[in-house]
Amino acid sequence: MNLPNSKTSILNLYISDGHNFIGHHGRPPGNHQTIEKEEIQCLAGRGLLGDRFLDHPRNDKSHITFFEYEVYEELCQKLQRWDLPPSVFRRNVLIRGVSLNHWIGKEFEIQGIRFEGVEECKPCYWMDKAFGKGTEDQMKGKGGLRARILTDGLLRRTPHNLMKSPPLPSDPDSKTSSPT
Repeated sequence: MNLPNSKTSILNLYISDGHNFIGHHGRPPGNHQTIEKEEIQCLAGRGLLGDRFLDHPRNDKSHITFFEYEVYEELCQKLQRWDLPPSVFRRNVLIRGVSLNHWIGKEFEIQGIRFEGVEECKPCYWMDKAFGKGTEDQMKGKGGLRARILTDGLLRRTPHNLMKSPPLPSDPDSKTSSPT
């Protein structure tokens, strides 16, 4: 079993009570704030308490979204945008030290909460408005992870987290992993 290294951490947690991009095609984006939290309540099969996607009728594959801090840093560097926080991407969890694409199709656990990685959180044209021209293209293949919440729990922003991660691609037979 492969655990993320000791530098794996949840840096930021975000929720928003409304949609800024969904349902706004052809119109300006909405102005719902993304609120940074120290902890977020994960509700199995439902979403995040206080978030715009909680109990959303078409939300069967994205109760929570994750985004890699390393991708944010890369975007800042390539687009020379150091003035915008990672909250502009409107993902719920900013995480460092893991490759989220490895979690697609796998179950994983963070802080005792079980998740199922469903698909990439694909970037759209709104990313160019949120962060700058060229962002959508730069994010292709690394837009984050959409996941289902399988068990209830409180996810906390902490510097280091013991995570039970899915196996790396070299171990295709294993659906989940457990500590050694």
